[in-house]
Amino acid sequence: MKPLDLENLCLQACNIARQAGIKILEVYDEKYEIQKKSDQTPVTTADIIAHELICEQLKNLTPDIPVLSEESTKIPYATRKTWQRYWLVDPLDGTREFIKHNDEFTVNIALIENTKSIMGIIYVPVTAQTYYAWKNSKAYKINKNEQQKIIQTRALPKCPVIAGSRSHGTEKLKDYLTKLGDIELISVGSSLKSCLVAEGKVDLYPRLGLTSEWDTAAAQCIVEQAGGKILKTNMQPMSYNTKDSLLNPEFFVFGDPSHDWSQYL
Repeated sequence: MKPLDLENLCLQACNIARQAGIKILEVYDEKYEIQKKSDQTPVTTADIIAHELICEQLKNLTPDIPVLSEESTKIPYATRKTWQRYWLVDPLDGTREFIKHNDEFTVNIALIENTKSIMGIIYVPVTAQTYYAWKNSKAYKINKNEQQKIIQTRALPKCPVIAGSRSHGTEKLKDYLTKLGDIELISVGSSLKSCLVAEGKVDLYPRLGLTSEWDTAAAQCIVEQAGGKILKTNMQPMSYNTKDSLLNPEFFVFGDPSHDWSQYL
């Protein structure tokens, strides 16, 4: 594989994510169609519009790198396993939050190389904030007025802040949280939970339920370059495109790598 200029590629992918976010907002306050996919999860007009824009733009940017999006036609593992490098996209992460109109949804674009996330972009359409990072860099956030800052995770405080899913709470998660002691719990939608870990506002996001690889890939690189970790609940590394299913194992997103969150399971 040819080496990539990851910084330049990341900045161009950030622009693509922003373009998709603008298209999503054009649909947000209008009447739009909601359908159910085969797994009974919702998909809207905004998901499809963002998917089509991102796939087209990424193919123009890097014609030799395949694109796998949540809204892609199913691509067999026999084909995918030949990919050493590919884009992994969730064009609208937090579709349920989009439908609820609570503003907590994102555009996620990741670049995977040899089963690892080497670039991540998370764009928040409503606030026009971009979180991004690439391998062996730092993690960055750009706010609405284009001010860039480096973001970092924080050391674990006495009263950790824990982020939970606004739409996917489970009894298993409730049981886990009761074992953590004195905590502050906040509910947040989409990959915003991982962004808050990366910028040192949240200490742990435990996901004890189903997700797919496009839900975590962009966040993985951002959190890691900010100093944190996304690990399976056995505290082993996450990897991508290693099996037929695109479902993730349960995992923890956390800012202080010295703490073992599996001890409370």
